[in-house]
Amino acid sequence: LVLGPMSVVAALVALSVSNVAPGATRAPFSPVLPGSAMASKDAAKSDLMIRAALGERVERTPVWMFRQAGRHLPEYRAYKEHSGKNFLELLNDPRDVSEVTLQPLRRYDLDAAILFSDILVVPQALGIEVTMPGGKGIQVPKPLESADDLRRVVANNENMDVRKGLSHVLDAVSLIREDLGSAVPLIGFSAAPWTLFYYMVGGSMRKNTGNGERFLEEHPAESGALLDLLTDVVIEYASAQVAAGAQLVQLFEAMGAFISEPRMRAEALPRLERMARELKRRHPGVPLMVFSRDATYVNPELAACGYDVLTLDCATDRAAARALAEREGVAVQGNFDPALLRVAEGGTEERVRVETEAMLKALGPDRLIANLGGGLMGNEEPALASAFVDAVHELSAEMLAGKGRE
Repeated sequence: LVLGPMSVVAALVALSVSNVAPGATRAPFSPVLPGSAMASKDAAKSDLMIRAALGERVERTPVWMFRQAGRHLPEYRAYKEHSGKNFLELLNDPRDVSEVTLQPLRRYDLDAAILFSDILVVPQALGIEVTMPGGKGIQVPKPLESADDLRRVVANNENMDVRKGLSHVLDAVSLIREDLGSAVPLIGFSAAPWTLFYYMVGGSMRKNTGNGERFLEEHPAESGALLDLLTDVVIEYASAQVAAGAQLVQLFEAMGAFISEPRMRAEALPRLERMARELKRRHPGVPLMVFSRDATYVNPELAACGYDVLTLDCATDRAAARALAEREGVAVQGNFDPALLRVAEGGTEERVRVETEAMLKALGPDRLIANLGGGLMGNEEPALASAFVDAVHELSAEMLAGKGRE
């Protein structure tokens, strides 16, 4: 049976009516599928991810996926159409955020939820305009152009209070925890300072890609002051998410491809280190995860400064990452190739299982959080994503049981 777009909306609304939990105040939009995290009665799922992040004993490898909530899911596309809202409008309503956050948990047997949000809510809270023109991704249409612009943003936000400027996000975190219950932990997140700076002076991921480096070269003092402000704001934002209910924190330094290694070490790394030390001081029991995409060469330094989990992109050498994890006593996260979840790029369930096994053998099933080496793009096949999640659980359980018998 092939349903048109409106038929999908009608079908999901009808299914949701029979899906209301006892005592719930509103029905979820998408149904809870058998075998999904929200259908599970396995109490171990409530802290499996946290145990793995802290290097504790696990019975199987936990798994989640970058951008697991969103446009690759038909229920997300139907919900957007049903609500009549665009992406940014969804982010402004905690009820929408909670619904979309939980959708992948109702489909897949994932071991964590991650707040449905965007990295650019931070610049938005600092007074930077953010838009999402159709088909072009989220953008800063009027990027900062001069040293005076940098000074203005810093001066205008010296007393910025994230509890006010990002209150809608924090309200969403609390609501998600309420709706999620004890099924799985909730991950809060933010972009790291260099990534935010990159967008604020460049406007988008694909345009003006040299602006960030140029500003660091031409306006070092003003750039440094803005990076320091962003560091302070991200610390407060991440900490506020924990206070609102987030049980793990993920920091994304996503624009490592657009900064030289010397400047990465001189400008981005010290601020990543400061955030780790301060967040671990405030929240010592909350696992802290970091993804320095396209710059994982700084993972040894990140391990040394307090991050519990180092994320690997698709290019990271797995053997070296495993050796680092064992040497530093940290966990690693990654790094399945998301291209294998796309039928158009040759993805099949058999290939997904084979490559999942190869990843688990290379990285080891413990001190590992299985994830992707990059985010879902929207054209992935949900059946292949489900095959990946299930393969991680099945294969890692067999491997760990075998280790226990040795």
